[in-house]
Amino acid sequence: MGSRTTVGAALVAVAIGSALPAGAETPFERGAYLMGSIVACGNCHTEQGPVAPAPGRELAGGTKFDEPPFTAYAPNITPDPETGIGKWTDDQIIAAIREGRRPDGSIIGPPMPIEVYRGMSDSDAKAIVAYLRKVKPLKNAVPKSVYRITLPDSYGPPVGAVPDMPRSNKIAYGAYLAGPLGHCIVCHSPMVDGKRDFSRVGAGGPPLHGPWGDAVPPNITPDPKHGIGTWTDGQIKQAVTKGVDPHGRELSPPMGYRYYQRIHARDLDALVAYLRSLQPIATP
Repeated sequence: MGSRTTVGAALVAVAIGSALPAGAETPFERGAYLMGSIVACGNCHTEQGPVAPAPGRELAGGTKFDEPPFTAYAPNITPDPETGIGKWTDDQIIAAIREGRRPDGSIIGPPMPIEVYRGMSDSDAKAIVAYLRKVKPLKNAVPKSVYRITLPDSYGPPVGAVPDMPRSNKIAYGAYLAGPLGHCIVCHSPMVDGKRDFSRVGAGGPPLHGPWGDAVPPNITPDPKHGIGTWTDGQIKQAVTKGVDPHGRELSPPMGYRYYQRIHARDLDALVAYLRSLQPIATP
């Protein structure tokens, strides 16, 4: 007879596989789909090596982000009660995701993209919690992050009710996928005075340093020379899901290709429609 942990892990694997082609119905299925595709929390919260994440350590934290403003470590978000979030309530987990506030009141710093996570719908936040409750608890004490900048007292007022984004509006839903869910616009937008310049969404971001080396998020606006304006829909989807550009060149981490390959075709269509709608920006 398997343990509760083993059974839970098996359920997660089954749910990811079953939820993707058939669509999500229960909060757990929706959470499994989101975490296994566009949200891809494991892309940061699973310790990364130069090429691939540490096997068997999904969501146990430990990835180091060493930037001029901070040396941050992705925390353990498995249900381990001592080193993870096993003692946190559902509301406390949601507050950490959308408001950047831990149960003890301390503020979560970057690179956690709280500014866009604030727009995550109530149902999707609850779905992610439903998934996290069932992953395998892993004991892993992660070093405390060190910030050489002053963190805000808060990221804004408490998040109230956030309704679901209608999927019938393809561009608006694509913006939701690229923002509150996938935070694509955070990495791919410029930084000015320590803050993202969302007036130039998609114009490319500053270098990212990690186990993969250095990577520069490129321009993903429809600019024909500096962005993706000449790419076909299929080429954009190939870049997102396979990490290969129109010239056959492999794109580098930290893009979560191993997650993005599971994005529903309908969601990929919405994501492309949104990228097509962005203002073309030249970035010589």
